[in-house]
Amino acid sequence: MRVLALELSTAIGSLAFCDDSVRLFRTFPADRKDSALFYENLEGIYRGSGPPEVIVVGLGPGSYAGVRIAIATAIGLKAAANARLVGLPSICAIDQSEYLVVGDARRSLFFFAHVVNGCCLEGPKLASEVEIRAKLQASQPLPAIATQPLPQFEEVAVEHPSALRLVELATQVDCLIEENLEPIYLREPYITTPRQ
Repeated sequence: MRVLALELSTAIGSLAFCDDSVRLFRTFPADRKDSALFYENLEGIYRGSGPPEVIVVGLGPGSYAGVRIAIATAIGLKAAANARLVGLPSICAIDQSEYLVVGDARRSLFFFAHVVNGCCLEGPKLASEVEIRAKLQASQPLPAIATQPLPQFEEVAVEHPSALRLVELATQVDCLIEENLEPIYLREPYITTPRQ
């Protein structure tokens, strides 16, 4: 099966393509303000692989702009290649079988998830710093991972999701999201209405 994966939820983006004979993988800085590196690397992967049968996208949580760019690009590629489009939480694409994920959700909150074999067993859900500390303590000795440095949790290792892992998971797990892909939102949007 010809599988293409797009992962842009963190500061390190990645792309992967795999089939029976070809395995291509690229990482690059994923700057929210400039997605040129993403498209340059995608062009290189596409030139070396051709059209995919399946496209898998990391859905976050993470960089909202990065995830939206990946989803929009995947929708266009799906139409051009007549491929199947699926998504997975980006936090599932760490190359370990079981681990905890902690992330900054802003406004003095964090998120927590428990990932087993590429699927979220729990979360992602919002929690306070105190609640996260209690979860980490109760879950020892499972490894704890974040996708960016978190000074509040020094014991948490920093790792980035991998498009190569997304390719593997797209053919192995039953928790794929197939309809209406959108970024994983940790809270309702904060919208203000104009005064009358």
